[in-house]
Amino acid sequence: MEQSSPLNNEKPAAAGGAKSVISTVLRYLIPLAITVLLVWYMFTKINFSELWDTIRHGVDYRWILLAMGISVFSHVFRALRWQLQLNSMEIKPPLMALCCSIFGTYALNLVFPRLGEVWRCTYIAQREKASFTKVLGSMVADRLSDTLMVLMLLLLTLVVAHDKIMAFMDKYPIGQGLLSLLSSPWFWVGVVGVCLLVWGVFHFLRDAGPVKKVRRMLLDLWNGFASVGTMKGKWLFLFYTFAIWGCYFFQLYAAFYAFGCTRALCEQSGTVAGLLPCLVAFVFSSIGMAVPSNGGLGPWNVAVVFGLMLYGVAESEATSMSIVVWSAQTIMLIILGVYTAIYIAGGKKRSRNLKENVQ
Repeated sequence: MEQSSPLNNEKPAAAGGAKSVISTVLRYLIPLAITVLLVWYMFTKINFSELWDTIRHGVDYRWILLAMGISVFSHVFRALRWQLQLNSMEIKPPLMALCCSIFGTYALNLVFPRLGEVWRCTYIAQREKASFTKVLGSMVADRLSDTLMVLMLLLLTLVVAHDKIMAFMDKYPIGQGLLSLLSSPWFWVGVVGVCLLVWGVFHFLRDAGPVKKVRRMLLDLWNGFASVGTMKGKWLFLFYTFAIWGCYFFQLYAAFYAFGCTRALCEQSGTVAGLLPCLVAFVFSSIGMAVPSNGGLGPWNVAVVFGLMLYGVAESEATSMSIVVWSAQTIMLIILGVYTAIYIAGGKKRSRNLKENVQ
């Protein structure tokens, strides 16, 4: 029998090691680098003595506490919406387990960006002994619903605050670059080319092993997503979607009243009691959350600052406001994460005791 040489054995290991390193860089180091870079950018724009003075004397923390409370309801509504999807696939975890899966998701994302979504699907799939890909598919539908809401809010903002959006596009390089990209015919040629390439791979190589595996996975994901269209309670799903995003918006709006610079926007004529500035900052921050970072730190703050500056708020004041609001929400997520850890540990202990009693 022919023996494999040590060299041949080392190649797969080396390839696997290289793949693991690349995966680690993409998952964790790049988001961390983005976070550090944007936090450094924010800190170059802020006077720390002013920030400390704002924290001590310039914040009405009653409004911050209200914003933190509203954020908890957003997680509960998300759990209720996910429950509808899972129930339609005969997966029926208790509501508290779903709430904790959402709490844990956002707490985990503070440390490991995007890992929280995988964890919550794994937790529910293992807890209910269900198909992971089906649970994952329902989560994809969950996130796609969020993406559609962001697009709808963006369109609304383009209508009601068109002048501010165009001012942003004209003033900042990122806006100018986006306009240039979208107006380039080569960009759309590239989009069409990528679509044709993907179609060609799945059509002409459909019998290849890796393609079959991907097709099966995509089918499971589609089944999880399609459950929205076939499940009972579609209108309730829509209600929960608007409830989630209503909570997101009003927790930021409540925070507006905690700071003098943003409270003034609520008292200015032409801003509709501060709703327009809040909507612009909210949409910018929602888009910023698409950038991988630790709990949104950096992209969320910078996006809020850009939105507020369009309404004349000084950059240092806007930065201080964004840091305080983000910090408060982070404290809330940590508290909810600790509660989730206690809940899961308690559930495991009860399950272990039950098995011992049965034996």
